[in-house]
Amino acid sequence: MRVFKFGGASVKDAYGVKNVIRVLEKVGYKDTLIVVSAMGKTTNALELVIDKYLNDKENLAHELLEVKTYHTTIINDLFETDQHPVYQAVALLFEELQLFLNSNKSPDYNFIYDQVIGCGELVSSTIISHYLNEMHLKNNWLDVRKCIKTDNYYRRANVDWEATQAHISKAVAPATLYITQGFLASDSNNFTTTLGREGSDYTAAIFAYCLNAESVTIWKDVPGVLNGDPRHFSNAKLLNTISYTEAIELAFYGASVIHPKTLQPLQRKEIPLHVKSFLNPEDRGTTVNKTKGIEPKVPCFILKQNQVLLSLSTLDFSYIVEENISEIFTLLALYKMKVDVIQNSAISFSVCFENAYNNLEPLLLHLKAKFKVTCQNNVSLYTIRHFDDLSIKTLQQGKTVLLKQLFQETVQIVTE
Repeated sequence: MRVFKFGGASVKDAYGVKNVIRVLEKVGYKDTLIVVSAMGKTTNALELVIDKYLNDKENLAHELLEVKTYHTTIINDLFETDQHPVYQAVALLFEELQLFLNSNKSPDYNFIYDQVIGCGELVSSTIISHYLNEMHLKNNWLDVRKCIKTDNYYRRANVDWEATQAHISKAVAPATLYITQGFLASDSNNFTTTLGREGSDYTAAIFAYCLNAESVTIWKDVPGVLNGDPRHFSNAKLLNTISYTEAIELAFYGASVIHPKTLQPLQRKEIPLHVKSFLNPEDRGTTVNKTKGIEPKVPCFILKQNQVLLSLSTLDFSYIVEENISEIFTLLALYKMKVDVIQNSAISFSVCFENAYNNLEPLLLHLKAKFKVTCQNNVSLYTIRHFDDLSIKTLQQGKTVLLKQLFQETVQIVTE
């Protein structure tokens, strides 16, 4: 089988959903499993719902109505009659969400997040499945939560591969078109879990691995993998081919086109990954496979914003030794900080990380008990793979450099 993944930008409105049909008609859809994300900015909208649920219940109904209205508008544009079964199917999903909001007793933000946020993918896949059937592309809607099983590490769950393999093998038959949800899974108690933001790519890779798929194609609003995000870097160039190893390096440093976890299962079975444009589906795009390096070999630029830079030194100005570093990393792990850069000297230690779980304040309190701490918020982390002198000079121009670290193929620069 082939696995296709359509992201939120590709199905943000009725035109996008109709374009999915055009893509499938051009590239074929036999023996295909389609993974879809939430439509447009629905995930962000549901995050607002969660915020209102926890902090401002008076405005919760309004935020939830905004999400419903957005999807109703898309349904109205796709279907000719308001008696179509899709209306009831989507209404039931929102009723399930409302039931959870009314009955939940857990104060755990991460648990609440996963139970609420998954509504986006469930609604999106339901609408698209009904529309494909309406257009005579017969398909089976698949609840991914019955296929991908994880632990209960909410918002960044770890896959139980043995259970997942068994469930997918049982649920998916050849010569059939399937529609399922990205990003979601479930734990042993059947509560919804999520695989991390942008986890829909990972979902596609999980299905591909378990199905021994022919390939995975991620359909984007860009022509393929570029050597820099065109929103931040001018004159971005298309990369024609990338090796698994190089793609993993780029993903590790934060390249947004490919999710960091996506590549490992594909590499293990040498399943090629295609990144192509849903606007021009017959163009070549980018292929990630068993090759060497990248082609063409040009500097690749990656930007991660809203980072935190911590600089630590001992209170008595003694050396930073292995015991200190071990303690620092224990605390970073405890507070779920994703570390991107580390740098140390004899008496100082600097670390740049993402405060994804909003645990910075308790971390600082913990660290200040034993270290002198300097903290800078909202810094930017730039990474250049395959750098040259010109690329570094151009990047640094007009910026205040707080930290800089060079390796053989990579330079990382933290700026204000």
